[in-house]
Amino acid sequence: MNITGINLKVVIMDSDYYALQAINGYLAWDRRTRVTHLAESLEQMWQELDRTPEAELPDIVLLDADHVGGPAALREQIERLRQRIENVMVICLTQFAELDLVEAAAASHARGYFLKGEVRSQIAWALVYALDHDFVVSPGIARLNSFERRVFNATVLPRQREYPELTDRIRQAIELCVVKGMPAQVAADEMGISLHTIRSYIKEGYRILEAYDETEYPTDMSPQERAFMRITRFADDKSMK
Repeated sequence: MNITGINLKVVIMDSDYYALQAINGYLAWDRRTRVTHLAESLEQMWQELDRTPEAELPDIVLLDADHVGGPAALREQIERLRQRIENVMVICLTQFAELDLVEAAAASHARGYFLKGEVRSQIAWALVYALDHDFVVSPGIARLNSFERRVFNATVLPRQREYPELTDRIRQAIELCVVKGMPAQVAADEMGISLHTIRSYIKEGYRILEAYDETEYPTDMSPQERAFMRITRFADDKSMK
């Protein structure tokens, strides 16, 4: 498999500053996604879009559905985005599963609706997965009881890929040093182990992740980048281009 050939420009609108920075950080690890603007309000988002040249308009807009102003306002914003940007994918992110908002997004032809706590570091994989589906939701959204056609027929994001040899301690070391970006010494202190031990965990973790992955990565991709891609990917290979 090969991850080259995908270059998605992404705009993120989220009123939660820390969520905004976290999403941006996760997307920055993945070369298939390039964040072109961060906005903490709809006003900021539209100001940026209005002055963006057509060639640089985003392929995807991540929209904080919780602070748009309710179902009618969410529908209005999605429709406005689709009118402004040809073929744009609007993906809604939320802290809570609220059926009226999900149905409004689906009726307005959004391409996905994800609980933030369910995608986290897998956000780039979720965006790539959405390219091949009509309407994609995270598991918590899928549990809502809706008869709106697109919600009822929504595709649920696959579970995270499992690596049988990856012990809890090795996984924790990878999560701290690679996913969260902690320096090795800080991560070692967090785990209550020596610097030598955490380095050995990371080395073994890289070996295990590589053994279970046949993906072709760019030759200039760092071991940390490859580890991040592998640890966060979905079990379903259809999410890979």
